[in-house]
Amino acid sequence: MRCVVALALCVAVAGSMLPAPACAAVSAGQAEQLKTVLTPLGAERTGNKEQTIPPWTGGYTTVAAGYREGDVRPDPFAGEKPLFSITAKNFDAYAGRLPEGAQALFRKYPDYRMDIYPTHRSAAAPASVYANVLLNATRAHAAPEGIAYGVTGAAGGVPFPIPQNGFEAMWNHLLAFWGPARELRLKTWVVSADGAIELASGYREVADFPYYYASATPDSYGGYYFKTLHLEDTPASKVGEGYLDWQPIDIARFNFDAWRVLPGEHRVRRGPAISYDTPDSDAAGFESLDEYYIFFGGLDRFDFKLLGKKEMYIPYNNNRFYARPTSEILGPRHANPDDLRYELHRVWVVEGTLKPGAHDVVSRRRLYLDEDTWLAVYSDSWNDRGKIWKFGQGTMYLMPEIPAVILGSQLVYDLDLGGYVFGFAFNDQPEAYKVTAPHPASLFTPESMAAHAVR
Repeated sequence: MRCVVALALCVAVAGSMLPAPACAAVSAGQAEQLKTVLTPLGAERTGNKEQTIPPWTGGYTTVAAGYREGDVRPDPFAGEKPLFSITAKNFDAYAGRLPEGAQALFRKYPDYRMDIYPTHRSAAAPASVYANVLLNATRAHAAPEGIAYGVTGAAGGVPFPIPQNGFEAMWNHLLAFWGPARELRLKTWVVSADGAIELASGYREVADFPYYYASATPDSYGGYYFKTLHLEDTPASKVGEGYLDWQPIDIARFNFDAWRVLPGEHRVRRGPAISYDTPDSDAAGFESLDEYYIFFGGLDRFDFKLLGKKEMYIPYNNNRFYARPTSEILGPRHANPDDLRYELHRVWVVEGTLKPGAHDVVSRRRLYLDEDTWLAVYSDSWNDRGKIWKFGQGTMYLMPEIPAVILGSQLVYDLDLGGYVFGFAFNDQPEAYKVTAPHPASLFTPESMAAHAVR
């Protein structure tokens, strides 16, 4: 795979099969690149030679006139028309800029389409995040047990803005900026291979990122970078169900902690953590828990290699998507192409291969991380027979008032049997995705979950 960044900016060897080294911070001199040739998060400031990717000039931070917290965020690029479309008839000409999963969808469904729009490097973050990333560049390290298990010495920004291997890039994805806390209502929809559409779950989510609290230091946020509380309120069979999850920064020192309360039981049980290949009970087998947010949870079962950078057509600036009703989005075989916007961006490509002796339903996965946010936008997954099996796609959401571009709703396709899941869906809700101040720590406890679960 051709690496499109200068070797000075990418010290990993493309396609290297060497074991992941013990990761260490970069030098102060290297970190200074975050003020010059690199953006504060480690992307290339310049555009590409063809000028189809523009330079980064600070991102999009213009808040629409009259916008109020809780409103549906407008699409600042609503007046733009597609430059061209990729279809089942011409996708071979663009294969080098498409993930394997998207190519499989083009082969499988003649009506699948990607509309390509002008590229806007809209990603931005608060100044405090930029300052922390600069600090992390020279202080973040692998945990004592190894980079596959955790990170130490980082807080408030991606830990490795100048990554030296695939594990560092993956930690950047896991620790990418979403804001310090959020509240929203979400739904999970399952579309089976015969085109039947089912609402699998609807719930209120409250989530905090202690790693991104304003006062967070590497020693202060308590070993768990993310805590989330789900309170189910639909369909009727799930009313009363609650789920609480804590994600550790070092899985050798802290547990994946999760608890669940089930309807009618009125008691809290230990639940499966959002990690590894445990089937998601809300997704009818189309999704495993480690496919949340394209990839989530422990890294220790795979060897992650950094393959380099690549220009690809990825879903970006999808604010129009979230203003559409779900009934319009969900097609019988795939999401409605009219609702998705794709742009040409640079991505880091990371490939994970299952370690000898480790278990996972996926034997190999390839992830594509947006260079401007570090969030994964695509995943290709292969089964144990070496056949591509699943394809995950995010939908990047622009929130200029934060400012941030986050990974919004996602689609996970079963390329073998057909069907897909539309998860983390917040269309049709009375209030949009809401970034909030941190919640009390007492909210994220089993006792609190039991008390708050809908009866």
